[in-house]
Amino acid sequence: MTAPQDALLVFQPSGRKGRFPIGTPILDAARELGVYVESVCGGRGICGKCQVSVASGKFAKFGIESSEEGLSPKGFKEERYDEKRGLEPGMRLSCSATLQGDIVIDIPDAFRVAGQTIRKDANTVGMLRDPAIRLCYVELDEPDMHNPMGDGDRLCRAIEQQFDLEQLEIQHHLKAELQKILRRGKWEVTAAVHLDGARPQIVALYEGLSDEMSGIAVDIGSTTIAAHLTDLSTGEILASAGVANPQIRFGEDLMSRVSYVMMNDRGLDDLNKAVVDAVNSLIGQLLDMSGRKRSHLLDCVFVANPVMHHLFLGWDPTEIGQAPFALVQSSPVHVAAHEIGLDLPKGTQTYLLPLIAGHVGADAAAVLLAERPQENTEPTLIVDVGTNAEIALWNGTQLFAASSPTGPAFEGAETSCGQRAAPGAIERIRINRDDLTCRYKVIGTEQWSDEDGFVEGVQTTGVTGICGSGIIEIIGEMRLAGILTDDGIIRAPQNEAEQAVLIEHGRTWSFVVREGTPRLVVTQNDVRAIQLAKAALYAGVKLLMDKAELQTLGEIKLAGAFGSYIDPAYAMLLGLVPDCTVENVRAVGNAAGQGALRALLSRGERRSIEETALTVTKIETALEPAFQQHFVDAMGIPNSVDAFPLTRAHFDMDAFVKKTAEAGEKPKRRGRRRERR
Repeated sequence: MTAPQDALLVFQPSGRKGRFPIGTPILDAARELGVYVESVCGGRGICGKCQVSVASGKFAKFGIESSEEGLSPKGFKEERYDEKRGLEPGMRLSCSATLQGDIVIDIPDAFRVAGQTIRKDANTVGMLRDPAIRLCYVELDEPDMHNPMGDGDRLCRAIEQQFDLEQLEIQHHLKAELQKILRRGKWEVTAAVHLDGARPQIVALYEGLSDEMSGIAVDIGSTTIAAHLTDLSTGEILASAGVANPQIRFGEDLMSRVSYVMMNDRGLDDLNKAVVDAVNSLIGQLLDMSGRKRSHLLDCVFVANPVMHHLFLGWDPTEIGQAPFALVQSSPVHVAAHEIGLDLPKGTQTYLLPLIAGHVGADAAAVLLAERPQENTEPTLIVDVGTNAEIALWNGTQLFAASSPTGPAFEGAETSCGQRAAPGAIERIRINRDDLTCRYKVIGTEQWSDEDGFVEGVQTTGVTGICGSGIIEIIGEMRLAGILTDDGIIRAPQNEAEQAVLIEHGRTWSFVVREGTPRLVVTQNDVRAIQLAKAALYAGVKLLMDKAELQTLGEIKLAGAFGSYIDPAYAMLLGLVPDCTVENVRAVGNAAGQGALRALLSRGERRSIEETALTVTKIETALEPAFQQHFVDAMGIPNSVDAFPLTRAHFDMDAFVKKTAEAGEKPKRRGRRRERR
């Protein structure tokens, strides 16, 4: 039982949490939880590398209200550091600040050295190029007394004549500087014309000849934000970068963020500012990396799920959180970048792909644009695995789409040893069937833990936790090793040797993956969290298959950063996706980001997805009675009802059933499912 003097401490964006005695230094708590906070000076308050801040507000998910009162007042070390080097407002030294009450602590990007690994690669090979921006170089005659036409009018006429455009207009913000630019350029100028509106518009004007025009494609995910700076002329990706979505401090899942908006007066402003600031930071990074000019970044495309879409635009997402899940606008959004807070020229345009339904967003539309399942001859399933899994199914004649609330468990949250993908996180794992010991591979080194060079390879990062792909594998391996029943129960040790790895945890048992600091243990609650997440995903898939009248699938595509790094065989063993031959399951990378790039580079692709979105049959899982039964059936590993013969054959399940039976489990006979009345 938790002592009364203990307080709940939550670290964001990792989601790690625990209870600690009042007076515990925040840095010490971080180390105990395996949260990396750099401290070069060893906690003496000299280096300033351990800075953190308080995330203020009501956090319904954790049942607390976080404020600065949860930390001790500034002490001598902080006052001295502030005097000598300066502390930014709201920043605290975690080596000095101590826990005084329930609190949520945010580790800013600048001090998160072992930060999240952004696994959202992209390429533009083979993409159509017909961008929304066109550069038009013209040479004008100087004005004279015999031609009273205004300089702007003569500019528009020259461009219309030379570039076959009609009804060209100049954006108002340019008119104040237009004459100066024309004269400085000695009547030779390059106009950037935006073509993706009701009328073509000149949005930027440069002296002389200019051939530089850039665009940015951004995938705003619940967990990560990934951005790609692209040359609009050539289609070349000039730079890519990503960052953890800072909104995580307000809630790891979407409904927690909606709840934060509802419960806090400035909740919408807080969440909007967090994501816009993060995007602005990424834009700065990309421009620095590429050497491109901010004044030439002229077009932006954004994709996001409906809640993130609304929060980014500053729209209240409250209605999305309750039936009938009404959107402010489902059609595509065209808006000037500066109007939504982006630190870009006034002429820079933004385009957000259409939303398909209340919980099926522009990111799902982007996946459809990138993968084009409707061009396949066989039934095709696409699953974008994330905090909110989005599912698309093509049955040969019709597209279906839905979302499932999987939560952040697959992202490393909600499990005691879980963490987001970062250097030091276990991403691959295997269990020895004889002694139940684990060998594993971590992000940041190529060697497995039982290979030479591993200890040296993890010296910098350590072994800090298990990320999503590793979590899928450890649950599957525990099942194959006979540690887990098909109901997901961790069994008791059967001999003295097993007592070292199967340990008592209250009324349940836990499995020790690794001894050390931190000690990595999979608890019964961890297994349940994964079961709930995977059951929600599988239930959504089964619901779409019911609607599409499909019993089997031809191809399964796993999209998203998480989907790209999980082993397809283990995804089926866990029951994430329907039974299929392993060869027909493949990762397609960050398909949402690829779709955003397609829309950035081609107006035709924008029109294509706008038409496709209108043809999709949307299924709201929350309103479907069958979803709950599919969810219950999917709690088993791999499933309590569906037989999964191909998966069982792939893993030689006969041997594993025998082992679990010897360990005390009675294998269940798999008969036909009884018909429900």
